Amino acid sequence: MCSARSSWLRGLAAFLAAVALSFPAAAAESAKPYRIGVLNEAWAANHPTFEGLRTGLRELGFQEGRDVTFDIRFTKGDPKAMPAEAEALVKAGVDLLFTSKEAATLAAKAATQKLPIVFTLVGDPITAGVVTQLVRPGGNVTGISSLTPEMMPKRLEVLKTLFPAVKRVWYIHDATDPTGSAALAMALVTALRFGIEMVPVGVTDAPHVTAVLKTLRRGDALLAPDQEGFDINVAILQKSLASRIPAVFPSSLWIEHGGLASYGPDYYAQGVQAARLVAKILRGTQPADLPVESADRFYLTVNLKTASLLGLTAPKKILLRADSVWR
Repeated sequence: MCSARSSWLRGLAAFLAAVALSFPAAAAESAKPYRIGVLNEAWAANHPTFEGLRTGLRELGFQEGRDVTFDIRFTKGDPKAMPAEAEALVKAGVDLLFTSKEAATLAAKAATQKLPIVFTLVGDPITAGVVTQLVRPGGNVTGISSLTPEMMPKRLEVLKTLFPAVKRVWYIHDATDPTGSAALAMALVTALRFGIEMVPVGVTDAPHVTAVLKTLRRGDALLAPDQEGFDINVAILQKSLASRIPAVFPSSLWIEHGGLASYGPDYYAQGVQAARLVAKILRGTQPADLPVESADRFYLTVNLKTASLLGLTAPKKILLRADSVWR
């Protein structure tokens, strides 16, 4: 009996020792930070949506280095480089993909059906083919919508208010972008109400953009698209300032570089908002159960120095409504 009891005790001791030895390994495993793969078309690693994500996660208790790390891939304006970068992030073993705009999001979606994907700056997630519904997106994708089609009437109204004499507005957009077409449909209705002729042009490459811009004449105006493939918005900004043609942009980022006006969601704020979705996923919620959200807030920004350059006077009602005025 004693021998049996001693044998049982020795077995118990060995078991407890094995469990004790496993604790450090388990603790190390649990302390391993989540790796977030970041994918966008930016020209540098510090894209505003990513900076917003970092801030948002920090405010939610995720410390960089201890709880999360970031693997950042940006393609310097080249949407064709997206698929390879998305696949590289998946192969690198990230735990979640954080994307900005349609090209990056669709590339991430094509690269994995398992890893969670949280997107930002997608103008119309259903039209773009990112999700099939907003309330219960299903699959492995959720994120923040910029409501691009809904923004177009407001941008056209801002343009008409700043430039009352406008008769013809050009909308140059990526011919392969379905969201651009949806936005155009909304703009056409508003243009008819304002008595403005809309001139939509779907472009296929950067030389095409340059050729179209050469046909503009004094008295015309421009609506810049949300999607920036072929450096469309860079070309629009340069044309606007060089030829004194008013243009309204989707983001205040362009106003910082001399654009006349913008109306749309703030990129940084959208990153902060997306951090809430990322945090929920890292804590166990499935992307399929997280509804796609609309951007929290939209900002009107006006550059008075550029208005003066273009021979325009910003009406008081615009200045009172503006969230930011550059002087």
